Amino acid sequence: MHLQRNRPKNNSQRTPQGNLQGKTILVTGASRGIGRAIALEFAQQGVQRLILVARNQQRLIELAAELEALGVEAVPLALDLAQPIEVNIAIAQAWRDHGPIHLLVNCAGVAHQASFLASRLPQIQEELSLNLMGMYTITRLVARRMAAQQQGTIVNVSSLMGKIAAPSMATYSATKFAILGFTQALRSELAVHNVRVVALLPSLTDTDMVRKFQWFRWVMPTTPQRVAQVLVQGLQAGKPEILVGWQSHLAVWGNRLLPGLMERISQFAAPLTEIESPEQLRVARANSR
Repeated sequence: MHLQRNRPKNNSQRTPQGNLQGKTILVTGASRGIGRAIALEFAQQGVQRLILVARNQQRLIELAAELEALGVEAVPLALDLAQPIEVNIAIAQAWRDHGPIHLLVNCAGVAHQASFLASRLPQIQEELSLNLMGMYTITRLVARRMAAQQQGTIVNVSSLMGKIAAPSMATYSATKFAILGFTQALRSELAVHNVRVVALLPSLTDTDMVRKFQWFRWVMPTTPQRVAQVLVQGLQAGKPEILVGWQSHLAVWGNRLLPGLMERISQFAAPLTEIESPEQLRVARANSR
């Protein structure tokens, strides 16, 4: 099913872009966690084709087999989004062989937890490179093609930490704030081309990426499957920002009304409360070089 080329004139005309049946969808970060759950949920919604992007080829092949058992064509595409030339070639080929792509879900990302004073530069660079530059690279390539065909939807996966910064997750929070700003700007730019741009904001999600972390007190983790279900509901409802879970809604409203209080709560909830000694900081500085 192809989307209409005419620009939507009211909210009721936007609903077809939330209909996933028969669509071709590209999901980054599809080999695990939220990205994997989104791919499986989309399969349940009757999509025609899923292009699966991640660095781990074996996991992609295993996921593709699951999706094909559900009757969905799956295209595993092992790709490092931090390599722009490789991404450019791969997206051109994917669009030619399997396109047009109706929906792009930017879910690839990485997180490291540490006090900023003890953080390592390679880990900071990895977060910035994948969470931001990798997303910019693939979005630029896909958005241009969507604009040319006057249809499409882009979902950028941010986080509740894109609304409320978290101690011990400074760089990750910075990238998620940046994703929201990027999404808002892109939404305005691409509206004239009938391309929707949506932000998905999960709260703490129980994935293998965060299981090694010290979790924040009082935060109840959600599941990747729940995040995927809420994404589908939000797309069908035409929401520009999709929050996951009652805690996320409460935190966002609390931050709007009482930002000082929310900052204090965030400090109390942080798992890292100890202050590094001068010797610890010297070791951390040496390791960061």
